[in-house]
Amino acid sequence: MTHATQDIRSPAADLRPQLAAGHTHRIGPVASRLTWLVAGLALAASLVGLVVDGIYTGAVSTAEMLRGYDLVTAVAVVPGLVVAVHLARRGLVVAQLVTASLLAYLVYTYAYYLFGTGFNDLLLLHAVVFAAALSAFVLTITTIDVRSVAQRFSPRTRVRGIAGILGALAVALGGMWSYFAVNNAVTGHVPAGSQLVETDTIVHLGMALDLSLLVPLYAVAAVLLWQRAAWGYVLATVALLAGILHQVSYLVAMPFQVAADIPEAVSYDPIEPVIVLLYLIATALLLDGARRGSTPS
Repeated sequence: MTHATQDIRSPAADLRPQLAAGHTHRIGPVASRLTWLVAGLALAASLVGLVVDGIYTGAVSTAEMLRGYDLVTAVAVVPGLVVAVHLARRGLVVAQLVTASLLAYLVYTYAYYLFGTGFNDLLLLHAVVFAAALSAFVLTITTIDVRSVAQRFSPRTRVRGIAGILGALAVALGGMWSYFAVNNAVTGHVPAGSQLVETDTIVHLGMALDLSLLVPLYAVAAVLLWQRAAWGYVLATVALLAGILHQVSYLVAMPFQVAADIPEAVSYDPIEPVIVLLYLIATALLLDGARRGSTPS
């Protein structure tokens, strides 16, 4: 007597493809090695900037701002990058997103070191960090399985709330700099920029970076996330995580300027808590959606 073979699968077997979905696209060897290089060189550059007096030439206000950024890089960004790229090599999608976010932060931040200052002893090091971080970011984000990322979020994720916050940030930032740019074209007046004491070069660079990088990133992420497109989840994560670190760097840089007795330096920006709160709310909503999506029903 012959018996038909039945295809019997256990619940655990049914879950294996789902659990393995996030491990099919690992960060490539070139991207991981570049990221290790970025972490090591960024740590070296930040430590030199913090320890060696006078390493940054030009305005003292800019030097102290960069030293504040150095502290954030050494204490938060580099350790986070080391852990994230280690997990990303194992195929964890979340770690790939964090790696891309930290690299995006370094690209934006090191543009200030490279283009916002004059000649100094760290010029070549800053150029290598910037170029390597940019290359590693491109290689990392192009290996992310965006469909797998989208599947990790619950259908109940409050995407429109997150998209609304990103859209508001894009409109506020873009509107502010556009107004100042038009006003400068009409009157020749150079805007103050922020509560940090900044040179005209730093203000111009900040305006150029925000209008060409951050505003489009926030706007595109908001539109795609509103539509629940897969890339919307990826870009929103990068925008929010890197954005939080930008705000932390800004908050840390102000006390550095105060400690250096820079005229008109302040240690607090009264509008900053509102901005930080928006980033945190959007990030919390995004994480909550990922948590709900990863919970088996």
